[in-house]
Amino acid sequence: MTTRAQGVTELLLLWREGDLEARDRLMALVYQDLRRRAAGFLRRERGGHTLQPTALVHEAYLRLAEQDRVVWQNRAHFLAIAASMMRRVLVDHARRQKARKRGGSGTRVTLDEIFSPVAPRSLDFLALDEALAELAALDGQQARIVELRAFGGLSVEETAEVLKISPATVKRHWSFSLAWLHRRMGLDPARRRP
Repeated sequence: MTTRAQGVTELLLLWREGDLEARDRLMALVYQDLRRRAAGFLRRERGGHTLQPTALVHEAYLRLAEQDRVVWQNRAHFLAIAASMMRRVLVDHARRQKARKRGGSGTRVTLDEIFSPVAPRSLDFLALDEALAELAALDGQQARIVELRAFGGLSVEETAEVLKISPATVKRHWSFSLAWLHRRMGLDPARRRP
């Protein structure tokens, strides 16, 4: 474990024991990493997206700060929860945008750019969220892998650590989940690049 990861883990343990100062020091330590992950995700969004990386991280932080029943384990576990919070923020934002448009098309994202080397195709973020919820009903672990890797930017190894499974299992489930999402979202596998 790196020194930085140890520092994050120590602060998480102190926060778990009720030390709110540790929570604030933790957020200062991981802020740039979360912002980088949010910026990477939003870069794949359609142009003119109204949610900026800083706003996404701040909203996720507010939701993270409210977590008083989480038994924090380590940096990877924290990033996994942060990924879940960012996904919820994006879904809530898409719902608000869609409500403002009174039934117009929701927030658009490019699923292929996020998950695979397929020619870009714009998709409704709410439809993506529905597909992930459907995948979760079929196999919660596979949906969690997609959330951790795509929304949280976790590596295969970090995802394996969070879920307490082998990296090989993460890779296998990741591949299956992407194929399932492509079928569910109506993407043509023949459009895949070599």
